[in-house]
Amino acid sequence: MRVLVVGGGGREHALVWHLARSGHQVFCAPGNAGIARVAQCGPVSADDLPGLVRLACQEKVDLTIVGPEAPLVAGAADEFGRQGLRVFGPGRSGARLEGDKAFAKELMLAAGIPTAGFRSFTAFDSARSYLSRHKLPVVVKASGLAAGKGVVVAETLAAAEHAASDMLREGRFGEAGRTVVIEEYLEGEEVSMIGLCDGRRVRLLAPSQDHKRLLDGDRGPNTGGMGAYAPAPMMTPARQQEVEQKVFVPLLAEFARRGIDYRGVIYAGMILTAEGPRVLEFNCRFGDPETQVILPLLDEDLAELAIACIDGKLSELTPKPAQDRAALCVVAAVEGYPGSYGKGMPITGDLVGHDEVVVFHAGTKLEGGRTVTSGGRVLGVTGIGRSLAEAKERAYRALAGIGFPGIVYRRDIGARGLDELAVRS
Repeated sequence: MRVLVVGGGGREHALVWHLARSGHQVFCAPGNAGIARVAQCGPVSADDLPGLVRLACQEKVDLTIVGPEAPLVAGAADEFGRQGLRVFGPGRSGARLEGDKAFAKELMLAAGIPTAGFRSFTAFDSARSYLSRHKLPVVVKASGLAAGKGVVVAETLAAAEHAASDMLREGRFGEAGRTVVIEEYLEGEEVSMIGLCDGRRVRLLAPSQDHKRLLDGDRGPNTGGMGAYAPAPMMTPARQQEVEQKVFVPLLAEFARRGIDYRGVIYAGMILTAEGPRVLEFNCRFGDPETQVILPLLDEDLAELAIACIDGKLSELTPKPAQDRAALCVVAAVEGYPGSYGKGMPITGDLVGHDEVVVFHAGTKLEGGRTVTSGGRVLGVTGIGRSLAEAKERAYRALAGIGFPGIVYRRDIGARGLDELAVRS
């Protein structure tokens, strides 16, 4: 099959890697230095919808998989569909689930999906008045797309007011922050459940745990993700079944009630509270860096699964039983991220990996015959093993041999999962 992957980050490298290993001819737009090793890259931005359609037609692709959220929210799937092209990803109406957090929260309430209490605001004075009466800590979110950085967990009233002011008065996130969602803070383990949807049913993939904060011990600012591992042991089979019945089934029912034909990825980010799972957010695409640990554990052909979703035939594919394996990804970032940072720094070491380690490129490009940094998150080094401990050891051993000026990464990815396993043993 000829498959086009839209995007150029670590998530897209994982998609390309998995598809190529399944024997497909893969194209990517725009791609990066690592993706270029296994796919034919086209110089088309992920936001250039007409250009992407032209590329898909030019290369006669059988399937397009859209990686980032922005093109989906902008209507990429609708545009491809109008041209008679098969695309894996929801249309604009479904992608609003991620593109508008206020809408998503209202939809959860209508569907009876357990979530944190919230209020939405477009005026700072109203938000400030509400915050003055709200229990701390509190979570302040930009309602629109903010590349994973529009969420502030505020421990004090001053911090909460500053975050709301940044978004509503200072315009820190532009249009994305013109509406702010203020949520109650929930205690518990945060996990990610990603499912593939054919409009009527969902196939859940391995549960994972992302690490959003920049520094060890979950300190520092929120980022797009500093690492992940799968499977997350705190998401037991019983809890997975509960999540499917209390989150995904009512979500699909609410979509049907609203006339939304959702075919693509549904990502539920949730907290496992003492009262049960509570959804923090929904995304309309694969997670990053969760994809870098989920796909190495997927023994099925993702392209076949995507086609089954598009055709509404997911139930006709029999899931392959999961093997006893784990994967752990550590993100190597540039000093200064998620704020301002330098680019163009040479990267040394093994930038490919092998069967037990895969190096996924996120912010890299080729310059003068060498690989250099081009983004804040540069690489995602994924270890694969028979256990979480083995996967972690392999990832960190490989990362120790990679370098670039100002490299920053967490040393505690997977620690919570290992602690959970130790309690059970």
